[in-house]
Amino acid sequence: MESKNPVFSRSRQQSTGWAGPTPSPDQLQNMYDSPSYAPPSRPAQRTMTLDDVVVRGFLTLGALVVAAAAAWILNVPPMVAIGAAIVALVLGLIASFTQSTNPALILAYAVFQGVFLGKISSVFEGMISGIVLQAVLGTAFAFGAVLTVYSLRIIRVTPKLVKFGIAAGIAAIGLLLVNMLVGLFNDGGLGLRTDSPIGWAFSIVMILIGCFFLLLDFDSIEQGVRQGAPEKFAWQCAFGLTLSLVWIYLEVLRFVSYFSNSD
Repeated sequence: MESKNPVFSRSRQQSTGWAGPTPSPDQLQNMYDSPSYAPPSRPAQRTMTLDDVVVRGFLTLGALVVAAAAAWILNVPPMVAIGAAIVALVLGLIASFTQSTNPALILAYAVFQGVFLGKISSVFEGMISGIVLQAVLGTAFAFGAVLTVYSLRIIRVTPKLVKFGIAAGIAAIGLLLVNMLVGLFNDGGLGLRTDSPIGWAFSIVMILIGCFFLLLDFDSIEQGVRQGAPEKFAWQCAFGLTLSLVWIYLEVLRFVSYFSNSD
């Protein structure tokens, strides 16, 4: 009579019915090669397009222009404009060094910078009628000229050119700081911001440096689109364009003022 030992019955079931047939060597190899865990697939992230940059650029520049117009119409006090300039400087440094793509940070920079631009533009316009329109047209011309030069590949952005341009920008900012320090003891400082041949030449150099940074912005946009940068990178591109255009506008405004005063 067959034994009814439950332990013996369970072990026999596990060795026959539950374990299944013995896998072949090929099956064992496939089991070994297969990943132990496959994470769930995430939806593909949309990449940046040129239209994304255009839309973000219009939003950023639009915020700047609206803030500038409001500051001009409301005739904000000079101390408010100076405070806005300091805040814009801090926000711009944060956005630049962190490569931020936060829309709130970039739009806030545009608003505070717009307040400063609106006040300083109204001051220049009060001294020289029509100078703001000339500066705006000059900035637009510079933008179109740099875009044409970049599109036709007349100047190619190379690592050597980038190093040279950034070094020139740092040197120019350093000279401005030295000029401010010397100006505390000598009226006019080094003469870099005076209506003189030195001042004219320095303003031209500053405009060219601004155009160089604009060239870098175009290259960054093209490389971002080509390499499939995420959509949010368009905000950083819009910030770079705004920063370069503000630089060029202020330098053109100062340069035009020299010759308008001579008239």
